[in-house]
Amino acid sequence: MPRSLAALLVLLLCACATEPHDATKGWSADKLYNEAKADLESGNFKKAIGLYEKLQSRYPYGRQAQRAELEIAYAYFKDSEPAQALAATDRFIKLHPEHPNVDYAYYLKGLINFNEDLGLIGGLFQSDLNDRDPKSARESFEAFKEVVTRFPQSRYAADSAARMTYIINTLAGGEVRIAEYYLRRQAYIAAVNRAKYVLENYPQSPALERALVVMVTAYDAMGLQDLKADTQRLLAMNYPQSKANVTASKKDKSWWRFW
Repeated sequence: MPRSLAALLVLLLCACATEPHDATKGWSADKLYNEAKADLESGNFKKAIGLYEKLQSRYPYGRQAQRAELEIAYAYFKDSEPAQALAATDRFIKLHPEHPNVDYAYYLKGLINFNEDLGLIGGLFQSDLNDRDPKSARESFEAFKEVVTRFPQSRYAADSAARMTYIINTLAGGEVRIAEYYLRRQAYIAAVNRAKYVLENYPQSPALERALVVMVTAYDAMGLQDLKADTQRLLAMNYPQSKANVTASKKDKSWWRFW
């Protein structure tokens, strides 16, 4: 045997020896799906993702591959991979807009964004008081809104509605925190603008009372007594038990410094 041919055979044998063994080789679509599903349900998300990816690669047009499209999104979500999870949900919604489970796809999209951003919003507005827009929270709201408006009979509709309320209240509270920050910095116009934004966009939020207090305070500091009086009447009308009203009735010139 020529030396060059022998050397080539040795290289090929070494390559085969180092190639990792794939225990799933030859598995059917059903077996890949069932094993992935079992790993998903047992919390072995990384392994489930690997099996779902093999299923989609080997049997891209099968029934099980379509089922895997949404389940792999959930697996990514549980494995703390929000970017991949969102990409999977968006792909499912685009490819299967009339699928019986598309309501869950929107709900899952809402959950992914909800967990990605909302847990940080409180700290964000306290430590980084700037004009950053909480994009994930808004996208979460829009996804839940799709569930509530398009699929009112969905099993996910009630929870979606509750989360929408929470998002609105969280965003409104964040805006008021910024307004109060501007107030403390004596940036009165900026404080009023932030507070007005809450009145206009989140009129049912519990943060509305604090927004009105900010406006009354800022108008008072700027000497705009007519605007202050109008806003104070609105505050008294909607929140007669407000601490701001009680303190103001005692004619304390610093009644608004109650926080």
